[in-house]
Amino acid sequence: MDVLVLTVVHDPEDTRIRHKQIAALRDAGHAVTYAAPFSAYGRALPDDLEAVDLPRARGRRRLKAFRASRQLMRQRAQEFDIILMHDPELVLAAKKVRHPGLVWDVHEDTAAAVRIKPWLPRVARTLAVRLIRRIERLAERRMTLLLAEDGYTVRFQGSHPVIRNGAVEPTEIDAETDNRVVYLGRITNARGAAEMIELGKRLTPEIEIHLIGHADPDCDDDVMAAHRAGHIHWHGYVPNDQALTHLSGALAGLSLLHNQPNYAYSRPTKVLEYMAYGLPVVTTPNPASVELVDGHGCGIVVPFGDVDAAEAALRGINDDRTRRDQMADAGRKAVNEYYSWNADADLFLRTLQGVAEHNLHTRFPGP
Repeated sequence: MDVLVLTVVHDPEDTRIRHKQIAALRDAGHAVTYAAPFSAYGRALPDDLEAVDLPRARGRRRLKAFRASRQLMRQRAQEFDIILMHDPELVLAAKKVRHPGLVWDVHEDTAAAVRIKPWLPRVARTLAVRLIRRIERLAERRMTLLLAEDGYTVRFQGSHPVIRNGAVEPTEIDAETDNRVVYLGRITNARGAAEMIELGKRLTPEIEIHLIGHADPDCDDDVMAAHRAGHIHWHGYVPNDQALTHLSGALAGLSLLHNQPNYAYSRPTKVLEYMAYGLPVVTTPNPASVELVDGHGCGIVVPFGDVDAAEAALRGINDDRTRRDQMADAGRKAVNEYYSWNADADLFLRTLQGVAEHNLHTRFPGP
């Protein structure tokens, strides 16, 4: 297949897009053209596949990206067997594109997410939710949908394949456990930035808090100040394949998401990555996280915003290394049996190949 992978919202190094789906496509021998906001995120264009640099859709500044993506699809759609889109606005951009291989990968509950966007006035949030639901209905009529979570199925009338964010398992883990507690991913207040900074103040130097990821404007000054004070170790943005190497040998992994609707039923990829690399997880009680951690005995659940409980959990893991290793082994076993990306990658490829084959038979019917 020739596949156009398209996003104007996500970082071009997004784990699901770049390091799972595109990697799976290329490993299977398919040609990929990747259109994404490389320059806007400060990322170099990849030299191992064809790339198109697009504007970034961010906050209220989304029109330029919308027009650029629409123009790209109208001009080049017929070059590809599959156009794989990763953002809701791309569904609208593709509205007048006549192509049988349109696919939308539904990453998140966007309607729930817009309810907490600070750049969107409160009076406009209800209208935005209605627009997103209309986009979802439009997409279901016109294209193939892939869902990242089982919980997303209730938003749609039909049945659609669920391509979960399974973990890419390391081939081996050969590192002794040290005193690092790691957070991997985008850093925001809603994802526990303030709590992690406070943990660093309380636990350093006995236990080190390492944050690996871009810090959003709502917390970047605080994160930098804590880093300079020696309370935390902030590594900044690190490409995912390199960031994962920081997990080996760490004491535990953090996922201190706040109690917000868009986090309630999305399984945090970072939690699976911690489990795959043998890290016990300390997490807040979002239902999807509780299902993983309590269900497999691979970590500790602490109340939302409760730094005391998180501190006690980490000190307990550090003091009882035997229990720590038991939780680590349970997490690795669970990923291997239930949450490996290998199974999801196979379903992802088979789904796209099925769409492409159907389109081929439709365009060139046999005798």
